[in-house]
Amino acid sequence: MKKQIEQLVQAALKQLVLDGVIPQEAMPVPKIERTKDSRHGDFATNIAMTLARPVRSNPRELAQRLLDALPASDLIERCDIAGPGFINFTLTATAYHSLIPAIIEQGRGYGRSELGKGKRIQVEFVSANPTGPLHVGHGRGAAYGSVVADLLEAIGFEVHREYYVNDAGRQMDILATSIWLRYLELCDEALTFPANGYRGDYVWDIAATLHRDHGEAYKQDAESVFHGIPADEPAGGDKEAHIDGLIDRAKQLLGDNRFRFVFELGLNTILDDIRDDLSLFGVNYDEWYSERSLTESGSVTRAIERLRSAGHLYDKDGAVWFRSTDYGDEKDRVVIRDNGQTTYFASDIAYHMDKLERGFNRVIDVWGADHHGYVPRVKAALQALGDDPSKLDVLLVQFAILYRSGEKVQMSTRSGQFVTLRELRKEVGTDAARFFYVMRKCEQHMDFDLDLAKSQSNDNPVYYVQYAHARICSVFQQAAEQSISVADNPTAVDYALLSESHEQALITSLAKYPEIVEAAALHEEPHQLTHYLRDLANDFHTYYNAHKFLIPDTVLRNARLQLILATRQVVRNGLNLLGVSAPEKM
Repeated sequence: MKKQIEQLVQAALKQLVLDGVIPQEAMPVPKIERTKDSRHGDFATNIAMTLARPVRSNPRELAQRLLDALPASDLIERCDIAGPGFINFTLTATAYHSLIPAIIEQGRGYGRSELGKGKRIQVEFVSANPTGPLHVGHGRGAAYGSVVADLLEAIGFEVHREYYVNDAGRQMDILATSIWLRYLELCDEALTFPANGYRGDYVWDIAATLHRDHGEAYKQDAESVFHGIPADEPAGGDKEAHIDGLIDRAKQLLGDNRFRFVFELGLNTILDDIRDDLSLFGVNYDEWYSERSLTESGSVTRAIERLRSAGHLYDKDGAVWFRSTDYGDEKDRVVIRDNGQTTYFASDIAYHMDKLERGFNRVIDVWGADHHGYVPRVKAALQALGDDPSKLDVLLVQFAILYRSGEKVQMSTRSGQFVTLRELRKEVGTDAARFFYVMRKCEQHMDFDLDLAKSQSNDNPVYYVQYAHARICSVFQQAAEQSISVADNPTAVDYALLSESHEQALITSLAKYPEIVEAAALHEEPHQLTHYLRDLANDFHTYYNAHKFLIPDTVLRNARLQLILATRQVVRNGLNLLGVSAPEKM
């Protein structure tokens, strides 16, 4: 309906251009909004006020000229000029009634559009280092990124979902070394595990696989492993120097090939677990992009050379620095360390250069909120490369804090004391987890109430919405059991009989769905859809509690059944975009 009003106003604007009232260069895109007060009609536009100054006209007079040029339409019952020049549109009852069969006919296509047709968007999300299982913090990014991608696809964009695999660098070396040290313990070597190593049970599991499959082939005595290594933090030393020393010693004692084997065992085991975990959470990718491939393909070197040739790099203290302060960053950044190794930042520059080279019109990164300081330097690098940094949109997702029985659940990733995404799914279910994760703006802190997510009550929003769908299914099940037929031609039903206030409220809510999907997609705000679905469910439950559907009056019964059939379709469509099931029984 909103689109139709917009098209009518555009037609009127074009006519005024032809009449010489509006210059072609001043031709705007009309902004149509739903009115907050139904007494002011259904939709309104301020286009006359926006145009008044450039065309040097009184806004109310210009509003009248627009109305005079407005094409006739069965959609509009009345147009009014209000205040300084607002134009209010009141729709006909027929316009709303025709919506019901349209929803039923379009099915899962209702709410979808081709607004973004021909434009390609890449959405990169989660991209957690494969150094351990996904935890509940990753879960929020997974749900959010997945729904944003689905929303964009629903309005016509070609969406490429991508996971950036950090399969190179120091953290992966720490993981490999941690696995090897646990393996040595399984070989009965006594040692003090490093404070900066990975301590989760999953490290023991991978080490046990190495020990089971290869016996003591990778064994070294603990004394030779730790001899001459800088002291660890508990002993008054430096934990970073300690773990770096152990990494170098592991590579020395094992040799490149055997260290690489342990490295790959850890990487592949955890990455397989992440893939499986995300798939069971309803998150799937078009591509798993390897960080190592950037080095192997020469992309990192090429990005650095492009920056150097443009004069954006300089040498200092044996390292190579990028002048990111020239682009508003708080300090310059190292791209090549004094040991000759490129940094994570260098890989990220190459990765984002590659994204734009692949022809995406826009790239969206979904990062944890702790990466907020990283945003300006990546945009700075893109600008220095001669690319358009506005094509990159970084969405920061705050951590989710779990509460059980009113108490905060304590978590620490490095120590291995955290709630995994898999554990969360088992406790509350995928549906509740996904719905709860996207109920708030991504940049807002989130308190996840585990008890509420598991409850079967109206206070649980996902249960409340799913129950609306199940209730409608129950009505049609009862109709079948009572041999009550349902009209097979929705367009032949007399919807004028739907005059009750609950019915009109429900129809108005159904009409808003396409607008909600578009707004949620364009603003990357899935919470708009969760709030809409809850309001829609409330409208239905209120209607359900106030009126009966399987009544003797066949004509009214058919109208009501078609209305709730359309409602079921919209609830199902909305839940589908959230990756949440629409159960027929609860």
